[in-house]
Parts: sequence; C-alpha cells; structure tokens
Amino acid sequence: MPKILIIEDDAAFCQMLQRFLGRHGHEVEISFNAPEAKEALKKQQFDLVVTDLRLPDYDGIRMLSHIKDTAPATQVIIMTGYAEVGTAVSAMKKGAYDYISKPFTPEEMLMVISNALQAVKSPEKKSAPRSTEKKSTEDSPGVIKGVSEPSRKLLEYIKLVAPTNMSVLITGESGTGKEVTAKAIHDHSPRKDENFIAVDCGAIAKELATSEFFGHLKGSFTGAVEDKIGHFEAANKGTLFLDEVGNLSYEHQIQLLRTLQERKIKRVGGTKEIEVDVRIIAATNEDLRQAVAKGNFREDLYHRLNEFSIAIPSLSERFEDLLLFADAFLQQANDALEKEVMGFSDEVIEAFQRYHWPGNLRELRNVIKRAVLLTTTDEVAVESLPQEVLMAKNDVAAIDDFSKADFEKERIVNALKKTNFNKTKAAKLLQVTRKTLYNKINHYKLDL
Repeated sequence: MPKILIIEDDAAFCQMLQRFLGRHGHEVEISFNAPEAKEALKKQQFDLVVTDLRLPDYDGIRMLSHIKDTAPATQVIIMTGYAEVGTAVSAMKKGAYDYISKPFTPEEMLMVISNALQAVKSPEKKSAPRSTEKKSTEDSPGVIKGVSEPSRKLLEYIKLVAPTNMSVLITGESGTGKEVTAKAIHDHSPRKDENFIAVDCGAIAKELATSEFFGHLKGSFTGAVEDKIGHFEAANKGTLFLDEVGNLSYEHQIQLLRTLQERKIKRVGGTKEIEVDVRIIAATNEDLRQAVAKGNFREDLYHRLNEFSIAIPSLSERFEDLLLFADAFLQQANDALEKEVMGFSDEVIEAFQRYHWPGNLRELRNVIKRAVLLTTTDEVAVESLPQEVLMAKNDVAAIDDFSKADFEKERIVNALKKTNFNKTKAAKLLQVTRKTLYNKINHYKLDL
C-alpha cells in the first residue's frame, strides 16, 4: 500500500483528503506544519508527499528542497492557488513531479497522485509531468491562463479562430499583449510549423514600405545592392502579423488590399507575379472605425482585415488575474536573470493591487523584472518598486485594494463558502493577503 504524506495547514481540508485517499487504497499521514512534516519524514519513508505551496511557518519550495535532500526517491506534488502557478512551475524544475491548482476535486488529486506513484514504480518510463491544468492555447509561450471572465473569453476566441484561415483584427490598449495573442493564434493553427513574421507598421519608413512588404530586385533603386524578399514572401505558408496597421499610408493600404484580394505580389523592380499563401493578423490600439469615418483608413481594407475581431481587455478589466500575471512574470524574470526569487512580500502585493497599471501587462512585466534584478533575498520587497507604483497609495481612485468590480462583496462570500469559511484559503482564492481580506470583511460588515 503506497504511503503518502499530506502537508497542509487547513485541518478540515487535510483530513478530508486523508479519508478520500484512504478509501482508494492509500496509507495517508497528515501534518499541519513544517516541523510535524519533518518529524514524520524522519520516522518513515514515504512514496509521495503532497504539500501546500504556502505554509504558515515555511514554504513549499523549501519543503521540496528538504525532501529531495533527505529522500530523493520520494515524489512531491505541490498544491497551489491560481496566483502561484509560476512558482509551482519553478518547483517542478527543482524536482517536484507535478502541481495541482486549487480549487480541485478529490478525483483530480487522485489522478495526479496515481501518475506520480506510477512514476515511482517505473522511473525509466516517466514522461514529462502532467499538470491537471488543461493543455491548450493557454500553454503557448507568453500566454498566461487567467481566471477572470474577460481572460476566459479571450482564450475561448483564440481557440475558436486559430484553426481557421480567417483574417483577425486584434484591438486593445498599448501593452495588453496583442502580439502574444497573435502568436498564440498562429501556434494553434495548421500553419504553426511555418513562419510567424511580425511587422511594426509604425516603424517602417514610408519610402521603404513597399520594398519591406514585397521585396526588391538588385538595382531597382538606390541602395538596392542585392535581391531581397519581403515580409509576404518570408511569411509564405505561415502568418504575417501587422502591428499598428492603422499607421500605414493610404498608398500602402491600397497595395495591401490588392495583395489580400489577389494573393500575389511583385518585387520592386520586377515584373514576375509571385503567389503567396499568407494568413493576416492585424493589430491596433486605435479605433479603426473612426479612422474609416474620417477617411484615414480604407473601409474595404478594414472589412478585409476584420473577418474576426478580438478585443484584448486591459489589466484593469481583468484585475482578478493580476497576481497570476505577476507570478508568471516573476518566473520569466528569474529565468532571464538567472535568479531564484520565490515571491512577493505582502506589502508588494498590496502595492500592486492599488496601482492602476496604465501600461498594462508590459508595464507589470517591466516592473517585476527590474524588481527581481534589485532583489537580493527570497522575496521582492517594496524597496525594489519604482516610485510611481509606491505613490499609488495616495491615489483616491484606487481605494479598493484588490478589485474594481461591483460584485466584490459577492466574490468574498463565494470564496469563503468554497473554502468552508477558512479565511486563509479564501484569501488565496481571491489572490489577496489575509490582512486585506479581513479589512474587506469588516468594510462590508459581513456576519461570519
């Protein structure tokens, strides 16, 4: 009978898991804190340890290191909240078999445990860890699965349009991740093994735009010292992403429209027509309908590009995902800077939740990367944050700590019900600190 140790500070949840797994043929011991767990690990050998990422007196990453040092053959599964997925992935790199995101069903936990125990029996057959999270569009590099309704809708649209050949127009504020979304569409399309060519239309000099898009022959103009293929040929069979397409001149809008209609191009200085098979994804942070109304953008081109539209929400519109994005960017910064910062202090989390993030995901990523570079301890501290984030404490518009939604009170009550009114677990589900949750409970005068 496999021996399993569960380390979890929520006693009711821990005991429920113990009973469920016991009924399925496992011998289960439980520990509510790190000292108890270490003592149990001294006394006997476990096939598997399931530990919460955040313990009241320790953290799951340190516990993982302790287990791997003292019992390297023991498999480890990390239980994590949505906002800590990036840290959980880091734990897998350090030796954890897998992670499972809360809330989960006992059956989901049983499946992950079965996979881990099978790996113990047949280590030579162990494949890559399999998370209980769905492996689909959200697992593309750069795409982060959100829990908010706008994020769910965005992923739904990506998965819906990706297998088609429809042209897609992506709109959204600067920094919301338009190119990342375009790449996700490409990566889940039949063209995924071909080129994805990204072009910033606002950065192309007007006099060179035709050559950039369609290529040129040697000697066709001053400076054309050799033949060159353009973006359309480079993207043949693949996807051409036109960022800030509204910046194209009227002349180049006409050329683009003709190419989309005929699916043929001519290099500058050439007479031969070259067939191209390219999917177009365009993006803009302006309202192209207004540009059409003002005569600055061709209506026929607008409709050609807009066979399917995706509006990417701003970070303020998916505030529930803030800490999820923060954890993912923390992992990216760790990888890029070769550091091992484990998380954020409570003060940093509260500062993040007060700030309005006008630069959206790009600003959040840059702030976190800078903070990781400055951090010399396990946690990012407020001293590593730029002044504009810290000064948001005085922003009257940001009084609500962790949500701008009108249904905040309902969210709190639902989270408390889901966690059996365990405030620590409810705070994790809501992606806030316990202090913030207590303040909100008092603010709304919730009778608990």
